[in-house]
Amino acid sequence: MSLNTYGHLFRVTTWGESHGPALGATVDGCPPGIAVDEAFLQQWLDKRRPGQNKNTTQRNEPDAVKILSGMYEGQTTGTPIQLLIENTDQRSKDYGEIVKTFRPGHADITYHLKYGLRDPRGGGRSSARETAARVAAGGIARAALNALVPGIEIKGYMTRMGEMEIDRSRFDWDAIEGNDFWIPDAEAAPEWETYLQSIRKGQNSVGAEIEVVARGVPAGLGAPVYAKLDTDLAAAMMSINAVKGVEIGEGMAAARLTGTENADEIFMGDDGPEYSSNHSGGILGGISSGQDVVVRFAVKPTSSILTPRRSIRLDGSATEVVTKGRHDPCVGIRAVPVGEAMMACVLLDHLLLHRGQVGDGPRGTIG
Repeated sequence: MSLNTYGHLFRVTTWGESHGPALGATVDGCPPGIAVDEAFLQQWLDKRRPGQNKNTTQRNEPDAVKILSGMYEGQTTGTPIQLLIENTDQRSKDYGEIVKTFRPGHADITYHLKYGLRDPRGGGRSSARETAARVAAGGIARAALNALVPGIEIKGYMTRMGEMEIDRSRFDWDAIEGNDFWIPDAEAAPEWETYLQSIRKGQNSVGAEIEVVARGVPAGLGAPVYAKLDTDLAAAMMSINAVKGVEIGEGMAAARLTGTENADEIFMGDDGPEYSSNHSGGILGGISSGQDVVVRFAVKPTSSILTPRRSIRLDGSATEVVTKGRHDPCVGIRAVPVGEAMMACVLLDHLLLHRGQVGDGPRGTIG
């Protein structure tokens, strides 16, 4: 079992490699009658697409998605949806020197130890290029969520890039789409760009932290113990290439809080329960509370850098590795739409599970 599929009822299988002819996803379990087309999916792929500005890799891929099945007259039929994205700007010759060398920080050595062979061209299956297929599948999930839960909104943004961190007192939800870094502070963007360009010129890379918020999530999604909403969200975000840490709500910072500080007090409002704060990240006991669902994940620095790093060859001899090619100085920038896609897929999956077990909406009433 190669485990390239995730989800319970809404299931996504991704396939393809960075330098193969194409990559894509097979989406199974999408409800029928959902209006979606290639243009709707393309808007999300364009957010992740490489080569759009000097702050990302200069690999120039259109990432044009094609829907090959599962549709009739603009609506999903309930059958498997096949999504195809062709690779058009591969430069496999850039990787000729590492065929018998293991790049530090990459999956080269672990793929070799597990399988006995690997695709060295751009990292093959371990490349962040695989995430294009996730974003396309996430577009299907967004369309279904829009139809089933009108008003739900999913938004991701960067909160940290190396030494740069957002000032939450200046948080501007509307500024996120207006800069290359997806940060909620338009005034800070030039400073972030200056910092990243200094990293790039130093032949280096830097890590990042991304936060994804889902607003308008109904209460009741998730289940106790093994099917918790936060369990699946954490697994989904951790499955993204280069992610090394995931937090829900207050996350690791909860270790510094007391019980009185961390407990979100509950009040009765005109439209149901309201909360004094959201340390829980919108999830209690693995089940959504109706508050914003907040997930945060950390992306490591891109391992492909021009600064020499010590390593070994296939024969065990010592060497120094300089990774040539076109790479992101901060892969976290293009991880923002990937995090959004994974949030959409998990929320739709749990919405379908919830409907299958208890029907539409929460069973319990208050007041």
